[in-house]
Amino acid sequence: MKLVVSKTKEELGKKASAQAAALIKRAIEENGSARILLSTGASQFPFFEEFVKEDIDWSRVEMFHLDEYVGISEEHPASFKRYLLDRFVDKVHPAKAHLINGLEDPAKTIADLTALLEEKPVDVGLIGIGENGHIAFNDPPADFDAKEAYRVVTLDERCLQQQIGEGWFKSVEETYKQAISMTAPQIMKCKAIISVVPYKVKAEAIYNTLANDVTPMVPATLMKRHADCTVYCDADSASLLTPELIEKYK
Repeated sequence: MKLVVSKTKEELGKKASAQAAALIKRAIEENGSARILLSTGASQFPFFEEFVKEDIDWSRVEMFHLDEYVGISEEHPASFKRYLLDRFVDKVHPAKAHLINGLEDPAKTIADLTALLEEKPVDVGLIGIGENGHIAFNDPPADFDAKEAYRVVTLDERCLQQQIGEGWFKSVEETYKQAISMTAPQIMKCKAIISVVPYKVKAEAIYNTLANDVTPMVPATLMKRHADCTVYCDADSASLLTPELIEKYK
């Protein structure tokens, strides 16, 4: 795992976007196409603002995304499908966009996505880290031995509070309690992982990720086992890190 600390979220977004673009272009050059995996949430705004400007042949890019609430309509402002349509798909028009429909039967959705993922690997995974250290909706303790590509999960209290804090819902009563989530082992199958994690509210999660050994209680620590993983922080999200930790992951 490599750490890149930027002064601002804007600088973070540009650096992460540039690396993602370079990896995608290389995959297209080598294989004729690229597969990407995208995350959502308020922390990804600085990345998407830059990513959609990149000079990429999007007609050769196929995208998947990490998770979606069970039972949510894409018309709901908290829908991750809606998020990606508005901030990515409708802006760059990739060749294929495998968006999770929260209103469809979860078992069918999971089966369909699994079949697609088995065709060939994902080249670049854009993976956020939650305030509780989750990756996708794999809240602690995460299952590092899951065999499925996706599963239905029940969200923990801190995860629900994060969704409220980011402004997607007004109260716990309004939140969706379950989601279809890519599993942690499936995330690790991406050839490269880029994790964009700005903002002060992520400082504890970043510290716990870098300071701890790999543990299901901090799901993001699993990415330490990946051969090509880069975590991007801004000054706020890196504010709890010691100079020794920063140096260790440079």
